Amino acid sequence: MTVLEDRIAMAKSDEEITLDEWFERIEKMPAPEGYKVEIVEGTVFMSPQRDTHWEIILDIVEQLRTKYPRKSVKSDVRIDYPGHLNGFATDVTVMTEGAEKTEGGGWRHQDVEFVAEVISKGTAVNDYGPKKAAYALAEVPVYVIADPYQGRCHIYTHPKGDDYATETKVAFGDDMDLTGTVVGLTLTTDEFPRD
Repeated sequence: MTVLEDRIAMAKSDEEITLDEWFERIEKMPAPEGYKVEIVEGTVFMSPQRDTHWEIILDIVEQLRTKYPRKSVKSDVRIDYPGHLNGFATDVTVMTEGAEKTEGGGWRHQDVEFVAEVISKGTAVNDYGPKKAAYALAEVPVYVIADPYQGRCHIYTHPKGDDYATETKVAFGDDMDLTGTVVGLTLTTDEFPRD
């Protein structure tokens, strides 16, 4: 077998790999501590948790916990989304009341009602692009991007196909009014740090 034939055979075998198989392989690798691993459109991304990133996540989680029980609010938990090999470990996810794990032990994207991603430089293109499209296709009602580089949040509502019909921008320091959505809360951003 030539080198080219070998690479073609490897590519064909990679096309057939499932998300579960990818994650099994990743779990066997010595991933650096403090890194989040996701698969976006079949590509594996590893990004480190920075202080700024974690502080915003924690702030959002603490505010959501005023309404939602602990078991409904998730962080960095794998959920598979529509599209080609999309296994995301979203920064913050809120599951609907009564959501239960599948027989395989995972959560269903159909039970997600809120997602928040905090931008990292290396993976920002995913959050604004293919992940946003996947959340819209999954009909996640509210998707928030907190961007410490811009110092603002982008709130996406009303999913339509692979996009959202409504985008609202809120500067850090102003409130995110989500009272007209399934979230039913106003989240403050005055303590969100900037990068």
